[in-house]
Amino acid sequence: MNMLISIIIIVGILLPVAFFTLAERKIMGSIQRRYGPNVVGVFGILQPFADGLKLLFSEVFIPKRSSRFLYFIGPFLVFLTSFINWAFISFSYDDVLCDLNYSLIYVYLIMSFGVYGIILAGWVSGSRYSFIGSIRSLAQMVSYEAPLGVIFLIIILISQSVNIIDIIDYQAQTVWFIGPIFPLIFVSIVSFLAENNRAPFDLPEAEAELVAGYNLEYSSIPFALFFLGEYANMMISSGLFTLFFLAGWIPIYESWQKILGVSVELIFFLKMSLVWFLMIFARASYPRYRFDHLLRIGWYILVPVAFLIYLWCINFVVSTV
Repeated sequence: MNMLISIIIIVGILLPVAFFTLAERKIMGSIQRRYGPNVVGVFGILQPFADGLKLLFSEVFIPKRSSRFLYFIGPFLVFLTSFINWAFISFSYDDVLCDLNYSLIYVYLIMSFGVYGIILAGWVSGSRYSFIGSIRSLAQMVSYEAPLGVIFLIIILISQSVNIIDIIDYQAQTVWFIGPIFPLIFVSIVSFLAENNRAPFDLPEAEAELVAGYNLEYSSIPFALFFLGEYANMMISSGLFTLFFLAGWIPIYESWQKILGVSVELIFFLKMSLVWFLMIFARASYPRYRFDHLLRIGWYILVPVAFLIYLWCINFVVSTV
């Protein structure tokens, strides 16, 4: 029974991830005035399944100098960490798989573990190019975990809680955080994009013009696990942004919700979709940054701005006590 429930949960997460890739390609095609996927199925709706089958039946190539066990651990770790965090995402007061008292801390810790999968994948491939690509990815992800950590501290400081549901409840009783800490929305979106290696900060993917970075020696299912982990992390980032700044499932006007009969889960999904669109719009609109410029933005701009807002929040909290 537990195995069946686990399979249902995994499939329930994989399907939105698959259709998120289709929605991204459709939206980017519309923004750039070109066709998106439109051949496989009606309006290209079966394209994600065709891509999955192509990867499933591709040859699995394992380098001779690589450890077979460690070779698969890297992509599996990236995939696993991206899906564990779904247990802490609250779709309503009752729709959450794991409601821990310190759920926000667990989310941040699990997000950080994905770095180890990328480092392991680059090292175990037995290629200097893969290892150098993994080091570059490590530098990028660690650099943008710093402002994300400060954002988490600010959320904890204002709400006086490390439980995600308590944070939503605080916003429902007072004000959505998008108002009082408005500058942080730009810091958080840029940090989420760079943390997940997404355009215009997709420097690991940009290395495909040379040797493809840390996933150079991966194909078939192991490569698909990296791919799915990246998109699952994008969805988690959108969900966290919705919970932190848009009050999650809380409607703008409760009277409208009662009149229209809209469920709170649908409200959460609509807010989350708006954040998805902003991230896809950024990919379709902005060119890639150079690697040194990317790190400079993180350490010289985002971290100081986040710390200044953090100090302002401390002063505000102390003055109101």
